[in-house]
Amino acid sequence: MKNWRTRKPWSSLNEVATEHRLNAALSSPHLIALGVGAIVGTGILTLIGVGAAKAGPAVILAFIIAGVICACAALAYAEMVTLMPAAGGAYTYAYIVIGEWAAWFVGWSLILEYSLVVSAVAVGWSGYAAPLLQEGLGVPMHWMQGPELGGLINLPAIFIILVVTALLLIGTKESASVNALLVVVKLTALLVFIALVLPLLNFANFQPFMPFGFIKTLGADGLERGVMASAAIIFFAFYGFDAIATAAEETRNPDRDLALGIVGSMLICVLIYVVVAVAALGALDYQRFADSPEPLALILRELGKPNAARWLAASAVIALPTVVLAFFYGQSRIFFAMARDGLLPRGLAKVSHRGMPVRTVLFTAVIVSIIAGLFPLAEIAALANAGTLLAFITVSVCMLLLRRRQPGIVRKFSVPFARITGPIAIVGCLYLFISLPSTTQLHFLFWNLIGVAVYYLYGSRQTAKTG
Repeated sequence: MKNWRTRKPWSSLNEVATEHRLNAALSSPHLIALGVGAIVGTGILTLIGVGAAKAGPAVILAFIIAGVICACAALAYAEMVTLMPAAGGAYTYAYIVIGEWAAWFVGWSLILEYSLVVSAVAVGWSGYAAPLLQEGLGVPMHWMQGPELGGLINLPAIFIILVVTALLLIGTKESASVNALLVVVKLTALLVFIALVLPLLNFANFQPFMPFGFIKTLGADGLERGVMASAAIIFFAFYGFDAIATAAEETRNPDRDLALGIVGSMLICVLIYVVVAVAALGALDYQRFADSPEPLALILRELGKPNAARWLAASAVIALPTVVLAFFYGQSRIFFAMARDGLLPRGLAKVSHRGMPVRTVLFTAVIVSIIAGLFPLAEIAALANAGTLLAFITVSVCMLLLRRRQPGIVRKFSVPFARITGPIAIVGCLYLFISLPSTTQLHFLFWNLIGVAVYYLYGSRQTAKTG
């Protein structure tokens, strides 16, 4: 493990062999759509109910807190990605600024994050599709559920992953264009919800505003509640912009478009989320939709708008694959960057004649298909939050370290009030991590102990041979 403190040289960003160089085909609209596609998904469509169960009407405050913390982290990402426009995102920044050990753990955590998100969303999509397939085509339910539900394998979940795989293999630009179209469908559905529900605002539904307090507390029923407990889960609804950072190497004009994509997608989503939360809570008592798997559709039905509820659900099914696509894309690029550096088998980092990382896309498809098809995700989905929080903390630390080490370097995008913004992101993410369920923290520790073993047995030895 002699290389564990070794930092990757900055010059390596421009010293990429042709067989490992990705094709630059994305512009700012593609990147904004990629970010919005990743951020707006199961989070706002389902987690508003989970968040309300933990915080009551103060889930609005939980959305704002999670949004501010994510926005500060997004600004740090925007500065770092314009300085280092290379595949890998937080993993690459950590390798150059801190060292190989930090890069490994960030990459290992991002593998956890992206794999779980892709698999969880694919299983969620399958939950909508399975009844339709059973009724319309007579497909037996045991082929559409994992073993934990008494089935054999979740084929619809694997199917949607294979569809996304095919899109990404056709081409980055082409898949990004399809993603942008589906994002429009998704945003239109949310705007229609706001238009129908906001006029029915009843301020009595906001009282009491904070029934479970601010900090995470354990109730007599054994459940953890409070605004921060809600924010730690709501956080899932905001991240996704980090997938844009993994696209840096495939961006035509990285100096301008990357920062615009990250900051633009975050601003759009924070605004939409807060307005949707206010409209939902103002229209119906939160206890009537708390913990519902489809809270927005439930609200519309309760308000006597069944057709709008069906249209919202249909729009979600049509557009949900945008989340799968964005995180699948990010996962494949993390694998690609780690393989190119030797921490994973280097053969995975070879690209096709069109500049596509075909091997890592196929490798990613195998991993997430196995998880989505066979494994229960409900109990460990919050692990994705833990991995993301570590990545956000690392990027913010890298931004502050570079500010101190190289204050005179030309920055195409500079974080405003960096000495305030950076610490807010770091302390905020740490507090959100503490606010996660205790079981999630233990599972995350176990995952990283596995990571230590893999790094010691394989990764450090491979980089030592070439380093």
